[in-house]
Amino acid sequence: MPVRSAGLLLYRQDVAGPGGTRDALEVWIAHMGGPFWARKDVHAWSIPKGEYADGEDPLAAALREFAEEMGTAAPEAAYRLLGEFRQSSGKLITVYTAEADFAPEVISSNTFPLEWPKGSGRIQHYPEIDDARWFPEQEARLKLVKGQLPVLEALVEDMADN
Repeated sequence: MPVRSAGLLLYRQDVAGPGGTRDALEVWIAHMGGPFWARKDVHAWSIPKGEYADGEDPLAAALREFAEEMGTAAPEAAYRLLGEFRQSSGKLITVYTAEADFAPEVISSNTFPLEWPKGSGRIQHYPEIDDARWFPEQEARLKLVKGQLPVLEALVEDMADN
């Protein structure tokens, strides 16, 4: 049985950019925390997500994980299933999406323990997420980990169909 995760991909449309430009689509994504990702930016961002147990409602899990990683609850919105996406690791991510304007004052993620430096015997705690913000679609394509690009493509396709 594959490991299952659930996540939220928030989006907003027709956002005023610098100099009065308009970005047709922006998505809310998060930079992964910990020493492995600390100095990486390209393909080092993810949709807020986390694992859930058999029998647990995936949307409830996605909302819980979002709150844990952002430090604030997900916005109230009309969430809809975007799809299930298999990662190269075999993990399945169930993704829900909604249009919402989300602007927390601070990102305050839960933490995870990690021996660092590796082999040192020293356990340190790192935030799961160390940054999160809105990115225009084209920039998000460079930021998202490669395995999650199909999620963004599904959102773009879904929006074109509706």
